[in-house]
Amino acid sequence: MMAKKLCIHLLVSLCLALSAFTAQAEELIMMRVTQTFPETMVNLQSAIIKTGYKISRVQRVDIGLTKSGFKTDKYRVVFFGKPEEIEMLASKHSDLIPYLPLKISIFSENNDTILISNSPLTLAGFYKDIPNEIFQRWYKDINAIFQLTKNTE
Repeated sequence: MMAKKLCIHLLVSLCLALSAFTAQAEELIMMRVTQTFPETMVNLQSAIIKTGYKISRVQRVDIGLTKSGFKTDKYRVVFFGKPEEIEMLASKHSDLIPYLPLKISIFSENNDTILISNSPLTLAGFYKDIPNEIFQRWYKDINAIFQLTKNTE
């Protein structure tokens, strides 16, 4: 019972966070791909590696939602980054840790697959002492990952 309440609380928090993002769409990077979920997942992971990042983990979100009684299709979050860069930034800015490593959510919607990520450019305004080039590179790389994923259709 406690786990179900926690899952519901997390889901409500996620919905509130996402609704805040929808108010300012420039904070999100989003792409619809006409590939199936499995194809897109393989292409996404390949694109992340080709762009010079390491995948740290893939988290299944759909299982927890289904166990909590929600109907959902395939849904994952892929965490990735450059370990040295993450360690360096996290050691200097512990409040940046929740945003690292970078994340791309991937989920199935009807016959399409959706890729979505927070724009790293929104963080730049909060961390003036971190070179803006880092946030710009992350933004450029996430867009490149999305394009590589889509172009392998």
